[in-house]
Formats: sequence, C-alpha cells, structure tokens
Amino acid sequence: MLEIRNLTKKFKSGDETIVAVNDLSFSVPAGQFLTITGKSGSGKSTLLYQLGLLDMPTAGEVIINGQNLVSLPEEERTKIRLNDLGYIFQDYAILPSLTALENTMLPLLMQGYNFKGAERQAKKALAKVGLTDRENNLPGELSGGQQQRVSIARAIAHDPKIIFADEPTANLDTETSGQVMQAFLELNKEGQTIIMVTHEAQYANLSDRTILLVDGHIVSDTMNK
Repeated sequence: MLEIRNLTKKFKSGDETIVAVNDLSFSVPAGQFLTITGKSGSGKSTLLYQLGLLDMPTAGEVIINGQNLVSLPEEERTKIRLNDLGYIFQDYAILPSLTALENTMLPLLMQGYNFKGAERQAKKALAKVGLTDRENNLPGELSGGQQQRVSIARAIAHDPKIIFADEPTANLDTETSGQVMQAFLELNKEGQTIIMVTHEAQYANLSDRTILLVDGHIVSDTMNK
C-alpha cells in the first residue's frame, strides 16, 4: 500500500540545518494499523506530514500503490489528498459554525458528491463512530471526545485508502481516549489502513506495529500482534 524510500526532511534554523527525518525506508501493507512513537522532537509528526503529503520531503520517495507521489505536480497531490487520504488532528480541525453532519459532509461535497449523496455517506460515517444522535449538534455542544469522533467520521466518509492521525488522543482524558482508540480498532478490523502518531505507549501497543523514532532515526520497528 505505502512505501517510503530514503525519506529525509531538513529545516533551516538560522545557520543550523536540522535533520528532522533522516533517510528512512519502510513499507506499510494494506490493512495495517501502524503507530509512530517517540519523544517530543523525535520527528514523528514531521514524518507523518511527509507520508500524508501535507509537506514535501527534502529527499526521498513516498510511494502509494506503486506511484511515487513526490514527483507528481501539486495539483495531482491535492487530488490524492482529497480523494484517497483521510486526516485526523489533535485539535479536531472541525468548523464551529457547522453541525457534526455538515462538517462530515464538507469534504464529500468538495469531491463532487451531490447534496443527498454526501448526506447519506456522512450519516453512515457518523453512525460508525456512534454519533447518530448528535448529527445536528454544533461542535460547541459536543464533548472533546465527540468532536474528535466527528473528525474521524469526516476522515472516513469517503472511504480513504489510508487514514493519518496525529496525536488524536492528546487533548482527551483517559476514558475518552479509550473511546477514540476503540473507534480506530473497529475501523481497522474492517480493513482500514491507519498510520497514527502518538507519544502514549498504551495506545501504541493496541496497534499492529510500532515504529520508534529518536532524532529522526528508526531505532525499533516492532510487531505488536
């Protein structure tokens, strides 16, 4: 499904060059739940942004289904982000003026679904994360965990090839974090490929596989199941 080859990301900080991701190579098969973990500053979120095409690497390849996406024009990468990938962030990134249903419909409408088709897909996605009874609530009327589940529904509504999640439990209490992780596990059982960044070992251990980063290097790559 996804392969990276010699992926490197460098940043300039004054006269200093910081290597956030250092010549990494690995692959992720379809249907796997992979977590990337490490201390703050280890490069895990930077790596996720390269894999999810949210940022361009300094060098290397990001290959999905045999195609090197780094070499594509930005317009093509934008289409892939919209149509083939799903994103979940720690700050939820949902619009406060739209209901849960409208937030979930938005990317579907951007993809060209008509209103009824987008509504139907969005309702199915919200049902998957247990929010059928909250479709018409605004984000301000939802708990943090419910808002995060809206963002999961939005990410899965168009049946993406891969979901990328960046610290999705970081702002949540233990009980709510468990609910969010349960939603991920149920999606993964249905065959969804998930790549998640987390600094919390108990959640990393629930996934199929964990990659540990230190200073932009992979120091371990472990199968959990």
